[in-house]
Amino acid sequence: MLTGRCLCGEIEYEVLGTPFHQTNCHCMMCRRAAGAPVVAWFSVPRDAFHIISGTPKVYRSSAFAQRSFCPTCGSHLTFESDRYPDEVDVTVCTLDDPGAVPPRDQVHTSSRLPWMAEDRNLPAFPEGRDDPT
Repeated sequence: MLTGRCLCGEIEYEVLGTPFHQTNCHCMMCRRAAGAPVVAWFSVPRDAFHIISGTPKVYRSSAFAQRSFCPTCGSHLTFESDRYPDEVDVTVCTLDDPGAVPPRDQVHTSSRLPWMAEDRNLPAFPEGRDDPT
């Protein structure tokens, strides 16, 4: 089991499933949502993610996705895509032990900031993982 929380501790969650799609995302939307040059995510089955205290605010960030965050401190917590209704993506660095879920690849590298060093140790996908380009 993995546990995590927002910066202020108002929102706490647990993950009972095994993480998959452990990635660093370079897309502009993730960068803006987190205020960071890259966002580390992992996916779990939707029924494996449980909020155990607090109520996140949900924001529809595009026509096909929503993001959740703490309404008090603003910590970005999850990403949910209509394209993958059985999954939820969780921000790695809100985990109590973020070292437990290291990235295995990187996505949207075509959007990487020019001053961000390229990580040659991780497989890179110019767009999404299922986009062959």
